[in-house]
Amino acid sequence: MRVRRISTALGSAAALALALTACGTADVGGDGGGDGGEGNGGGDTITIGVKYDQPGLGLLEGSAPVGFDVDVATYIAGELGYSPDQIQWEEAASANREAFLQQGTVDMVVATYSITDERRQVVDFAGPYYVAQQDILTQADNTDINGPDDLADKTLCSASGSRSANNIVDSEDEGGLGIDAELREAGNYSECLELLGNGTVDAVTTDNTILAGFAAQNPDQYRVVNAPFGEEQYGVGLPAGSTERCEEVNAAITKMWEEGEATEFLEAAFGDTDFSYEENTPELGACA
Repeated sequence: MRVRRISTALGSAAALALALTACGTADVGGDGGGDGGEGNGGGDTITIGVKYDQPGLGLLEGSAPVGFDVDVATYIAGELGYSPDQIQWEEAASANREAFLQQGTVDMVVATYSITDERRQVVDFAGPYYVAQQDILTQADNTDINGPDDLADKTLCSASGSRSANNIVDSEDEGGLGIDAELREAGNYSECLELLGNGTVDAVTTDNTILAGFAAQNPDQYRVVNAPFGEEQYGVGLPAGSTERCEEVNAAITKMWEEGEATEFLEAAFGDTDFSYEENTPELGACA
């Protein structure tokens, strides 16, 4: 397994500048999900749900979101026959991703959307397009928390709709680490950062990609403890019954990695952070 580590000074301005040059400038929002057609440039659109509040992954900058997930979504849409100006972006928070797919608000979700058996009961997944690991973010001057075991008796924040905190506090029988931390749920990870900054919580836990983006924006205020554990497979969420579309998206993901585009997207998003990322094609799951 090959891992690329970039070890340079954290700099949010450079990271965001790179992301801006790498991402498309499609319209934000729209009139709901597209028609799911072939998108052959004849006026059809595709609506894709992404995050708007996660630096390096999906962050609204001006009139369009930018980041690794946005680049991946734009590439996949291109392979499906949609040009960047045929993409309509929709903000997909962790708590509404399943509902958006079930209600037809979006055609697909590319929003650090971890593939789980529970979610597979209601939506389909293509991918994964990336495999992240979970980590912990603390205030920069906090030297007491250096791994999951140090979270005992501490207050831990995670976003609504995310299972990251449960991976720490759930018992081992439930698939967690069984650590006795107090949970504080916020609407999204930006709110968690506010709570961390004012001392309401001691730490934030989620995928290392998400935490690296936040740390890059405020390197003097926050630090990633760099004690990764677990595994989060980022999938492309699709409406239930999308077997054919799933296969098309998997083909696009394979091509994206084989041609080196995925690595370029990662470099653009995280090249100015001390973040280790995979450079191998993830093992794709079968489309049901």
